[in-house]
Amino acid sequence: MADEPDVPREPALDPLGIEVGSFAHDPLGFVLFAFPWGEAGTPLAHDPGPEPWQREVLSEIGHSLGTLPDAIRIAVASGHGVGKSALVAWIIVWALATFRDTRGIVTANTATQLKTKTWPELVKWLRLAACADWFEVAATAIHSVEPAHERTWRIDAVPWSLRATEAFAGLHNQGRRLFVAFDEASAIPDPVWETIEGALTDRDTEILWLATGNPTRNTGRFRECFGRFRHRWHRHQVDGRQVSLTDKEQIARWAADYGDDSDFFRVRVKGEFPRGGAMQFIDSETVEEATRRPAESHLRQPLVMGVDCARGGDDQSAIWFRRGRDARTVPAIKLRVSDLMLLSGKVAEQAMHHRAAAVFIDEGGIGAGVVDRVRQMLPGHLVVGVNFGGRADRYTLGDGMPLTANKAAEMWASMRAWLRTGAIPDDPELKAELTGREYGFDLHNAIRLEKKEDMKKRGLASPDNADGLCLTFAYPVADLPDDARFDGRGAGEGGSVAANTIQSDYDPHGDL
Repeated sequence: MADEPDVPREPALDPLGIEVGSFAHDPLGFVLFAFPWGEAGTPLAHDPGPEPWQREVLSEIGHSLGTLPDAIRIAVASGHGVGKSALVAWIIVWALATFRDTRGIVTANTATQLKTKTWPELVKWLRLAACADWFEVAATAIHSVEPAHERTWRIDAVPWSLRATEAFAGLHNQGRRLFVAFDEASAIPDPVWETIEGALTDRDTEILWLATGNPTRNTGRFRECFGRFRHRWHRHQVDGRQVSLTDKEQIARWAADYGDDSDFFRVRVKGEFPRGGAMQFIDSETVEEATRRPAESHLRQPLVMGVDCARGGDDQSAIWFRRGRDARTVPAIKLRVSDLMLLSGKVAEQAMHHRAAAVFIDEGGIGAGVVDRVRQMLPGHLVVGVNFGGRADRYTLGDGMPLTANKAAEMWASMRAWLRTGAIPDDPELKAELTGREYGFDLHNAIRLEKKEDMKKRGLASPDNADGLCLTFAYPVADLPDDARFDGRGAGEGGSVAANTIQSDYDPHGDL
């Protein structure tokens, strides 16, 4: 007798499939069953299970299923490190595993956040689940391994775009289950929310919309989940001081640095919205407009270089160029080198090649050696070492600029103002770094930027490119004299400065 063809086995016919299916309306039961809590030899060997606030959200979803005619909407505003990314991952794995042909999308505040934080967290938890082999993981999708179900039983990672909101408009799954997750929802623009709102209209469909994040803005649709639209959302605000996962020593440092009633502490710890504006120092819309704006400059304006020196590890050294309102025409250079001499040589080479009028170098860490070496190769007065942690020495409130706590905040404040009229390249790394950094106020009400180590704890990269660009705003740069000449020799060798420069009254900060 001929062999019978293989027939894909239905998960529901397996003992495991029957058990998993029993949790279709019990997300908390699924999470407790599906993951190896406390099992020796697993990553969860010392983890007792979900935090109380996570259990509350999971139970709430279960109680709401089958009782509401509209979508179930869950909004979670929290401090840092409370486990919200894990919660999102558990809910997605539950949604996929317990309802055949579930469809959904996941997006985040930036493509970088989605790619490096949100999606890896989801993949990590899926691989820990008892039903992990039911699904295949791709770069931007998780789908069923069953033939003919790859397109109907899946979750996709979809970066948002104001120019392509239609990517969210076709989200339908009539008669089944539909899932949408917004990670770091405060920074997702209103048009994306509105598009999703219009798409979630299928009748007789289990629809779940989950929006989570730090409450960094006191305006926008995420804020309105807790305001004028609060009647439509199940709302949770999670205080990091009441969660066992959080770093209590870090919380104490934030309280000492910013005050426990500051906006920074409210957002990063208490999960409360700021009293003032957004805690995001540079907003996404300003950055996107700067990538689309035509680059305008004039040869009479000086070319300024900013050099951020990497400390090692995953960080990179970045050399950025700016001429007036144009930081796009001369391409930036990104280097991963640990040799101080190689980096110094590259900086000097680029300064001579482009006839830079000034070179501002981050002199912290290895940067001090770079400053000294580059000064040996270039006319010394062209090279300026900048201490990010040093005193702000240019702007005060009387100058029409915000009061800043140190040199780093001062340069970033100047760069933020410049971005309203300047032009930058459409560089994903730069855009993510510019928009990813948050800020607070110190005890003297001066702006203090979020520390790099705190950004890394949130899963963000060190802002090497943004710091390289901000260094071009360290100090104003005037044109060089008409007879100055830059012949490539260091000051100790009789070399002089740049050739063919023209006097002008240009001030890099004059129109800020």
